[in-house]
Amino acid sequence: MSDDPIAERLTELEAAVRRAAEAVARLREENDRLRRDNRRLEEERKQVLAQIDAVLRDIAKLDLGAET
Repeated sequence: MSDDPIAERLTELEAAVRRAAEAVARLREENDRLRRDNRRLEEERKQVLAQIDAVLRDIAKLDLGAET
């Protein structure tokens, strides 16, 4: 153990800063991944809605054809 409490504390603080920087880097990577996933899911949702709209239009055409 060091006789200099200031040097010891500085070493602890440097380690804490290093851990914090690593955590920030991991969180940024995770945030980027989540943003990509979100964009992909938004696009998927648009495609599904377009498919549903197409099916509903087809059903409406069938209903109109059945009434005549």
